[in-house]
Amino acid sequence: MKKILLLLIISATNFIWAQIPYITITVAQEGSGDFTSIQKAINSIRDFGPAEALVKIKAGTYHEKIAIPSSKNKITFQGANKENTIITNDDYSGKTDALGEKMTTFNSYTFLVMSDDIKISDITIQNSSCNQGQAVALHVEGDRFMMKNSNILGCQDTVHTGGNHSRQYYENCFIEGTTDFIFGSATVVFRNCIIKSLANSYITAASTDQSKSFGYVFFDCKLIAKEGITKVFLGRPWRPYAKTVFINTEMGSHIVPEGWNPWKGDKMFPDKEKTAYYAEYESKGEGGNISKRVSWSHQLTKKELKNYTLEKIFNGWNPNK
Repeated sequence: MKKILLLLIISATNFIWAQIPYITITVAQEGSGDFTSIQKAINSIRDFGPAEALVKIKAGTYHEKIAIPSSKNKITFQGANKENTIITNDDYSGKTDALGEKMTTFNSYTFLVMSDDIKISDITIQNSSCNQGQAVALHVEGDRFMMKNSNILGCQDTVHTGGNHSRQYYENCFIEGTTDFIFGSATVVFRNCIIKSLANSYITAASTDQSKSFGYVFFDCKLIAKEGITKVFLGRPWRPYAKTVFINTEMGSHIVPEGWNPWKGDKMFPDKEKTAYYAEYESKGEGGNISKRVSWSHQLTKKELKNYTLEKIFNGWNPNK
């Protein structure tokens, strides 16, 4: 009995410890915090720390290129609010870096997450470069990533969800871009997000690994577009086993009747429509008319819908628990 009681006490202590940040750091441009730079705040956090580190970011526009290495795990970033807590940069593929080398899509990011258990809320992350090349705002490869009540702004390739083993959750976020502005191989859920297309192009370009049962899943989202935009596809497969599903999503008139594009002309991966999995359930709005969807897309049945729970999509992880 004493052993059981001791185990309960240890478990309760661990639970409480896990909920309380072991360190809180404030970033403020005007000098009232611990740091004026977000990156310096990150660098100050102990590698593989004992629990969550909380970084509070006061209102301001932070012109930074931020990288969270894999050793800086369990960090929560809390902005003042998404309207006035802005992290911005303007790198893009083809731009010459400080070493005289040309950047690629994969190092054009404004904010890079390589570590696990990172949480972001009430912040805007922006890549202000537009129509100069691929320009990533947020690049995430860590596992159990969460972002809530935030904006991710850019043009081409705004959000790179990288890593076959990465699981990512976005809730109440606003994401905008032009072409393939949500792309990558991670397993990702978007819930109650507004997705804005700034050009006649493609929203998603998943590259889901063949071994994964889920790629992108959108729940209760809203697809909107800039004025004058009339021809947008829900997605096209960057790689052959791309998986993207829209559930109870409101789609504006800018979504084309066929819905999906096969990405023809890829010599390395031809006929991707034969292996990609694109599906919808109860799409709404003018763009939600499924009568002319491509024949190789799917409409989920109520039975299939039961597989789309957070625990099943994320293989046991529930970001809301």
